[in-house]
Amino acid sequence: MKHLGNRVEELKIAYIGGGSRGWAWGLMSDLAHCPDMSGTVALYDIDFEAAKNNEIIGNKYNEAEGCVGFWDYQAVETIEAALTGADFVVISILPGTFDEMESDVHWPEKYGIYQSVGDTTGPGGIIRAMRTLPMYEVIGKKIGECCPDAWVISYTNPMTLCVKTLYRVFPEIKAFGCCHEVFGTQKFLAKIVEEKLGIENVERGDIKVNPVSVNHYTWLTEANYKGIDLFPIYRDYCLSHPDGHKGGTVDNNWMNNHFASEELVKMQLFLQFNVIAAAGDRHLAEFCPGNWFLKDPERVKEMHFNLTPVFWRKEDLKNRLERAKRLASGAEQVVISETGEEGTRQMRAILGLGDLITNVNMPNVGQAPDLPFGAVVETNAVFRAGSVRPVAAGELPASIAPMVKRVCAVQELTSEGIAERDLKKIFSAFVNDPLVTCSYRDAEKMFKEMCENTKKYLGMYDLLVL
Repeated sequence: MKHLGNRVEELKIAYIGGGSRGWAWGLMSDLAHCPDMSGTVALYDIDFEAAKNNEIIGNKYNEAEGCVGFWDYQAVETIEAALTGADFVVISILPGTFDEMESDVHWPEKYGIYQSVGDTTGPGGIIRAMRTLPMYEVIGKKIGECCPDAWVISYTNPMTLCVKTLYRVFPEIKAFGCCHEVFGTQKFLAKIVEEKLGIENVERGDIKVNPVSVNHYTWLTEANYKGIDLFPIYRDYCLSHPDGHKGGTVDNNWMNNHFASEELVKMQLFLQFNVIAAAGDRHLAEFCPGNWFLKDPERVKEMHFNLTPVFWRKEDLKNRLERAKRLASGAEQVVISETGEEGTRQMRAILGLGDLITNVNMPNVGQAPDLPFGAVVETNAVFRAGSVRPVAAGELPASIAPMVKRVCAVQELTSEGIAERDLKKIFSAFVNDPLVTCSYRDAEKMFKEMCENTKKYLGMYDLLVL
């Protein structure tokens, strides 16, 4: 790495999961948009051909219109080759395939349990964690061996448990988890400011917030726009829009977009608990007791969000594979556009190219004083040259503290059980999850079946004890 004052050259970024047909392309676009950083991106993936394809695509960004940040993309065949000498490590992996995710998401439906995402919490999130965390153990140890001073940015779900694992296997690691869910709530609040106060062109960054809790179940205890407290304005908006935010946050028809909603879940949660729930409705619903918002498909439809089916993800993957071919061959041109993610801004701040305050997931060292020390929590952090320091968020409001503490306790027990390969302990977390509303006997049966369905990726556990 060569620091030239107002720019940094010869950086090395290791991308673990570098064959990605989504996150990787977004990072490439964002890097091409940065005029003050350049260097090499080493792409490592267990699917080397996918990484090789992204090498071709990544290098095309250097010739795209508007490129001001130039990077040499190189596919590598070993994780050691990717990590050695890295200044930053980006991790974005899929643990298993969508066949495994199909079991995670849909098998619980046999027991009357519905999941809108199934990758963070609930039965699906816990089984996914059983596959993912052993992979993260390997990655964390390799970082300790090959690039112990690198900064590590993790995007994989379940994010809380993935970041926890990195610190467990390599306590000196400099890692944080990044999620854009809070950004969506800031954008939603910006629209409310425009509507209620008659102000035009309110930017997300103008909405200052104090997030606290765990990833995908984040709550805002403060929100303001240029010193104006948004809580009474938000309450008035929620009361005057009993059918939700028309148009949703993703497109103009929530029914035709598997990721869209009309914010009814977060609005109802605010009216009940007087704290702003700050994730997408699909995620928030999964952390609540199962009969609140996910009792059945009819209740989901009533709340104007969607159960994202895995068959749709499989079809979408086919489309992205075809697009990857077009991008690599030149049949489709790469286009530089900012994604809205903050990975490159975080890198720039760490390199001393500007300060940044944003939400991240890091171990609790007191920033969330009433959650367990060492648990990974989501709060703001200050990014400055060579440092990322969590911001003290204060205690949880009494109205939501019992719910958040239960979720955090389940996550801590899941992490401990997976670390010890203790299936009984993992099941204890499983049966205590708020979404597991079936009988204890059915929960045992479901857990065994879901483990059996994905046993190809669970060889590190003794499934015979089930």
